Amino acid sequence: MMKKCLLAGVAALAMASQAQAADLGSPRMPIAAAVVAPVFSWTGFYGGLNVGVGFVNTNLGALTGGNIAGSATGLVAGGHIGFNYQMNNLVLGIEGDLGYFGTQRRGAPINFGAIQTQLSWRTTWDASIRGRLGFAADRTLFYVTGGVAFADFRVANTDITNNIILAAQTQTRVGWTVGAGVEHAITPNWTVRGEYLYANYGRRDFTAPAIAGVRMESHKFRLGVNYLFSTGPSAVVARY
Repeated sequence: MMKKCLLAGVAALAMASQAQAADLGSPRMPIAAAVVAPVFSWTGFYGGLNVGVGFVNTNLGALTGGNIAGSATGLVAGGHIGFNYQMNNLVLGIEGDLGYFGTQRRGAPINFGAIQTQLSWRTTWDASIRGRLGFAADRTLFYVTGGVAFADFRVANTDITNNIILAAQTQTRVGWTVGAGVEHAITPNWTVRGEYLYANYGRRDFTAPAIAGVRMESHKFRLGVNYLFSTGPSAVVARY
């Protein structure tokens, strides 16, 4: 009887050892480590294109007795480059842009005996260098902007009977600009935005034709698309 009990005990121990060895050889199911999703960052260089509508206001109508209209509307389109630096939700940046600004106005013809003359003015381009201050709500950036602005402004007096320019002068105006906008990242590297910019170029005199104190200001509403040269946040990958 004692011999049978010992044999039964030895058999039980052997079976338990085999079962434990089988457990040790079995692969364990992996457990994914907890990974926190990264927050989108606006830090880095970027470049993009923009298009919209612009308005240029002048006081030429008052200065010339109402002969020439004082404002005009036209297409604006161009490119811009910049750099952002984000600290928590605060985004600081600098941006430069250059583009086409196509506005033009012609006054009513004036009779001088056998000929007719006509005053006109036009703009063809503008540019700016601006600082940006923004608040980032993850992938959406709300910002204000301001800096120095540049634009051309041309006034001409033309003999429209003989198609001869009697007098013309083009100025490069320098002024200031302010604005605001909102930008949203649709992918880690591509963003879209809408913004408004106001620019004031003060008053300057023209000598040919002789017109004193010509004021110029502009308003622009434009949409843009940007490419962020930073890699942006990486995808969320579980580590084992």
